[in-house]
This record gives sequence, C-alpha cells and structure tokens, in this order.
Amino acid sequence: MHITAYAYRQNKAAHPASSLRGPHTGGFKIRLAVLYCNRLKINETVQERTVLFVKILVTGGAGYIGGTVAALLTKKGHKAVIYDNFSHGRRDLLPAGVDFVEGEVSDRAAIENLFIAAKNAGQPFDGVLHFAALIEAGESMVHPELFFRNNTASTLSLLEAMLAHGPSRLVFSSTAAVYGEPESVPIKEDAHLLPTNAYGESKLLVEHMLGWLNRIHGLRYAALRYFNVAGAPEGPDGITRGEAHQPESHLIPLVLDVALGRRKSIKIFGEDYPTPDGTCIRDYIHVSDLADAHLLALSALEKHDRLIYNLGNGTGFSVREVIESARRVTGHPIPAEVCPRRAGDPAVLVASSEKAIRELGWKPRYTQLDDIVRTAWIWHQKRYAS
Repeated sequence: MHITAYAYRQNKAAHPASSLRGPHTGGFKIRLAVLYCNRLKINETVQERTVLFVKILVTGGAGYIGGTVAALLTKKGHKAVIYDNFSHGRRDLLPAGVDFVEGEVSDRAAIENLFIAAKNAGQPFDGVLHFAALIEAGESMVHPELFFRNNTASTLSLLEAMLAHGPSRLVFSSTAAVYGEPESVPIKEDAHLLPTNAYGESKLLVEHMLGWLNRIHGLRYAALRYFNVAGAPEGPDGITRGEAHQPESHLIPLVLDVALGRRKSIKIFGEDYPTPDGTCIRDYIHVSDLADAHLLALSALEKHDRLIYNLGNGTGFSVREVIESARRVTGHPIPAEVCPRRAGDPAVLVASSEKAIRELGWKPRYTQLDDIVRTAWIWHQKRYAS
C-alpha cells in the first residue's frame, strides 16, 4: 500500500492522552537529576518521574519484538510512536497507550511528513528503532527480490527521510544470519560476514548503508545481531503478548503447538550432527532481554556514533533440549519425529554477547531455557484459549 497521507491514531486503552503529552506536568512535581541535551537519557527518582519524554519512532512496532520494545518504552515513561503496515503485525497486540501510524517504510514522503509534523508541534523525534522486515530465511531463497525490496530498499527510504527531517539516531534490528556458516563458536562481532541466504544478505546490505551514512553524514547507529527470539514479556497484568507468526516456523511455538494438540508431533531435522545429542544447537534469547538491550543501545548512542553487538544467551540449546524443556513445563509427552537433515543447517549457532554485557551493562534475566519456555507456554495457552 502506497500512501500520500498518514493516519495518526492513539491507543488509549491504558493511558489517557494527558500522560503522553510533551513537557506539561499535569500535576507532577519536577525533580530532574540527569538530562542530556537531546533527551536520550532521563533519570527517575524513586517516587517522582521526570516529565520530559524521549520520543521514539518504532517501525514494525505491531509485531512481536517491536511491540515488546514499544511497550517497554512506554513503561519507562517515554513516548513511542509505532509505524507499521500490519502486513504481519496485529492490531489487537498494539501496546496500550502507544500512538500508531499506519504506513509503509518505503513511503519516504509519509515518514518525512511525520517527522516534520512532530517538529512543528514542538515534540521532535529523538530516535528510530527499526524492526520492520521480512524474516523468513527459507522464503528468501525462493523470492529473494521481496527481501531486497522490503528489507533493504525500503530501509533506504527511511534513512533518507531521517537525513532530511528526522532524528540522527537509529537502532537497527539486524540478524546473526549476516555471519552465515560460522568458522568458530561462540560467534563474535568481528567474525566474517558471509550470509548464506538472501534474508541475511538483505540485512547486511543495510548495515553497509549505515556504515557509509555514519561516515559521510554523521548518522549515529547501533546494529544488533541476534538469533532466535522466544518467550513472552511478563508484567503487572501477567502475560498479554507473545509470538504470533503466520505461518509459524520457530521451534518453541511449534513444540508448544504439539502440547496443545494442534500438531501430532514435532519434527527433528537430523540427529547425526557433531553435538552431544546429535541435534542442532541454537542460541535463544528472551524477548524482554532483547527489548532491554535495544533501549541500552539507544542510550549508548549519546556517547558513541557506531555500535555493533551480538545478543544471545551465550550457551545454546539443542533441539532435543528444547523439546525436553517443553515436556517439563507443559507436562505433555510431545511426540517427536526424526526427519532427514535440512540443507544448509549448521550444527551449532551460538553468539557471544560478552561485548554487549561489558559495554552496555546488559544483564539478561532469562538465562534458563525452562523460564523462556514457561513464559511462551503461558502466552500460547492464552492465544488459543478460544
């Protein structure tokens, strides 16, 4: 869908509009401890919150990861504006209290108009968190042109709009698929970048663009590379959102489908890999830990102009370990069916997150596989309760 004007709405389910307005206090007593000039780092006292908000555009914010990050921004007192075309996102999973704009990332004019309107209203955007993308690696090897158009070319339109009228800070949701077949594990940020599918290549091309725009135009950016995101965010109201891909291709929700009786068995593609139990080992990161890392990276762009980090559990779990975890968590037997290997599946893919932990102060909270699967199971049951 190509649009010439954007629809600007507010999701008011949890927060009145007054709580999202710029610098007006609405009765708050102001006590400001630390405030950087561009508002990218704001401290809070124990009982009194500062009233100058960070305003962030979240592309793809109606999706699983983007929506979790947008909700976290709002929880921390910032103002998130979601920009999404709902091709894969869901309106019913939009975080409460978050403004949203329906549009295409490829529509440079619409994004420029959004930036200009925000400036004219005295509430300019402070940064962009870019999640909007196609993510199915297998599909990218059937229709690579869709991935280069949607993930690469459309991102260029966003970057052009930022250079013309927008903020100068971007956190890019990249992928560990930029590494391809690793020469050693855990994979570090300086490993060779040799993607083996068009999805990984489409993201790597964006990283190349960001490098040049940083060098020539001073665009500040952080590229975050990660593997398998899983789990569901926990909050005061319990778990209200989680993975909802259509079609589903991720291991943990597929295993939980079996526990719910939606599938007869889970397929294991190969059990003769050089791993302890013969099945592939992958890195899993809880979506809430990933959201924390995005906000830390955004704040770090105050002092740094170019950041690249791997994000993951750092340990890795095999396919059989994931199945056994789901059996423990759900109490269901979860039958498994061993199938031949899939072409191009590496034996082990695990990222080193030491750099992010050291430089960002990132501290993953969900380091145990059962905790990740537990939160995913709660969401999965709620999702299909009807």
